[in-house]
Amino acid sequence: MKIGIKAALLLNAILALSFMAGAQEKDPAKVRALVESRNFVFVADYVNPQSMRSRSLTTSDYDVTIKPGEVISYLPYFGRAYSAPINGEGGIKFTSKSFEYKQVKAKAHSWDISIKPKDANDIQEMYLTVFDNGTASLRVNSLNRQSISYRGYIVAGKEEKKAF
Repeated sequence: MKIGIKAALLLNAILALSFMAGAQEKDPAKVRALVESRNFVFVADYVNPQSMRSRSLTTSDYDVTIKPGEVISYLPYFGRAYSAPINGEGGIKFTSKSFEYKQVKAKAHSWDISIKPKDANDIQEMYLTVFDNGTASLRVNSLNRQSISYRGYIVAGKEEKKAF
């Protein structure tokens, strides 16, 4: 009986990992097009706080959406905060419509993207590195918290429907 339960758990884990791997864009040409379009979503699946141990994120609901004219962050935060948030909400959660966006082709196989929100009070800068296989890493520097980094992948953003 124990072997059956272990086999079922192993099969579920393999299926979950294959689903997550399938969600990520792996074609270098498509990844380049996503990065250059500035319309993609960074999905975080692993977090690495400065003063705590790293951990896997069990849900793929944590992400940063990058669209022309808007950055939406919905990320968890683990680590030391130097002051409590005014609204009492944890995490790195904000929507910015005023930000600096710099993108540089760093190496033959990656891009470095710097995002400096001007209307997100606590966030100084977000550094995103995207590799041509679709994997990515994100480091967030904050005024009132220790910096934190995430690993994950990028996927295509949703197309905006234009009203006529």
